[in-house]
Amino acid sequence: MTAPSHLPHTLPPTFPRISDYVAHYAERTPDAEAMVLDDERTSYRVFNDRIDALARALIAAGVKRGDRVATLSTPSPDYFLAFLATASIGAIWVGMNPRYQLEELAYVASDSAPVILLARSQMDGRDYAGDLLELKARTPSIRQLVIFERDSDHIPDGAVAFANFLEAGTLISSDSLAAQRNASGGRDACMIVYTSGSTGKPKGALLHHEGIVGFSVEQHGIWPIRPMRALNYFPINHIGCVVDVSTPTLTAGGTIVFLEHFSPRRSLELMQDEKVSFWGSVPSTFQLQFADPDFDRFDLSAVQMIMWGGAVMPRELIERLLTYNVPLATNYGLTESGSAITIVPPSRDIDLLSATVGYPFPGTEVRLVDPDGNTVADGQSGEILAHSVYNMLGYWNRPEATAETLLPGGWLATGDIGRRNPDGSYSIVGRVKEMYKSGGYNVYPREVETVLESHPAVDMAAVVSTADPVWQEVGVAYILPGGDLDLDDLKAFCRGRLANYKQPKRFVVLDELPLLPIGKVDKVALKKRAADDYRPAAEGATV
Repeated sequence: MTAPSHLPHTLPPTFPRISDYVAHYAERTPDAEAMVLDDERTSYRVFNDRIDALARALIAAGVKRGDRVATLSTPSPDYFLAFLATASIGAIWVGMNPRYQLEELAYVASDSAPVILLARSQMDGRDYAGDLLELKARTPSIRQLVIFERDSDHIPDGAVAFANFLEAGTLISSDSLAAQRNASGGRDACMIVYTSGSTGKPKGALLHHEGIVGFSVEQHGIWPIRPMRALNYFPINHIGCVVDVSTPTLTAGGTIVFLEHFSPRRSLELMQDEKVSFWGSVPSTFQLQFADPDFDRFDLSAVQMIMWGGAVMPRELIERLLTYNVPLATNYGLTESGSAITIVPPSRDIDLLSATVGYPFPGTEVRLVDPDGNTVADGQSGEILAHSVYNMLGYWNRPEATAETLLPGGWLATGDIGRRNPDGSYSIVGRVKEMYKSGGYNVYPREVETVLESHPAVDMAAVVSTADPVWQEVGVAYILPGGDLDLDDLKAFCRGRLANYKQPKRFVVLDELPLLPIGKVDKVALKKRAADDYRPAAEGATV
């Protein structure tokens, strides 16, 4: 790889809606590739036409400003089309992860109350038709279930084929479409991203056009890449898929190369064949790619910058990345912050990259406070508070949780503990809450414990995290049985109710759980024990 020569860089324009960028590039570079999936290549002109067609269909279906539209899909052109068409008319988009089981999907649907559900019925060998019909039956707000597949065999009774749904939109005039679009944008919410809390009940963070546009545009001032070609294999309900990869690529007029199901080998093939210029992911994915025995055979010379987020990158892995003659970067942020709070500009300083999360993102103020809300001195640890235009509007239908997180003056309480270094950079010290990150995804122990405790043979469960060489952290579940408990049955029980990254990697049955004097489970003691009880598998890891 060779580092790109320094070029004068102009930021993309700023528009009121994130969806406006498709029309902008459809006019300026109509034949440029907006998206690639396998052999399907979509130009900006075609993409713009498809967004208009779906937006008209949504209006014809009665979707109004503030209504929710949900999508169950892999990372693919279908997902991005659904998001941008929904956002363009002032509605609020909700992404659903195909890894979710029925109860997880039902919770998101019942909480967000979408009026339209756009979905794929077949993904990765799993037939979702039954779950989709059950989801519609359980969710009174869903007026139409729309299936993306063209094959009539995949359209369950009670659902609408995507082509037929679009046909109804042809009656909506261009003036009507423009009027609904012009009435939205700016601080209007355009998507809900669900992120769990200490109670185990996921909360929907409301993100808005202004924040997503602002972050995506400003990122190009720090990480200018031309041409911008990014590989995206993140789940569509994750901010990494939408705001970290898709919208920055869109605002640059770049190309998103989709990979529906991650595999290290296939990701490397696509990076080579599609000349991916932005190599960005979470540390565990880099480790899996480097573990491919043929890694050195792939031509990654198109890469202009390497970036990671979601977790700390091991120093030895950074040293390997530094052997490539391109700058490296990392950042730190939350779903609630609309993405990055701090950022490391392109660098080859291993100490900066390994020991810090960089400096405040443009337009972001950072404070560190003690438990009483007092600002701490440099070098001392405190909870990270962030103030910016990018912060979420609040949690959907959760005023109390919103008040706990969005403090007076617009400060976002992150729940993370940080320290400000002498050079002005920040380092993450720990977490106020028990949330841990596995493979870059947030996992909240209470959500997992709630599922475990719903098993008839489990009396109580406590989940703690421990270090893992690939996933950074994984869960270890300590079980107090309430009857005859078969661990294989319990594992299968979890697989049917939790996404795979939430499932504990080790189950330990105890006669009693260690308790604090006040009667709460002593999770500090369990975390110490987990380091000994957990032995990571050497092989077989999957994303």
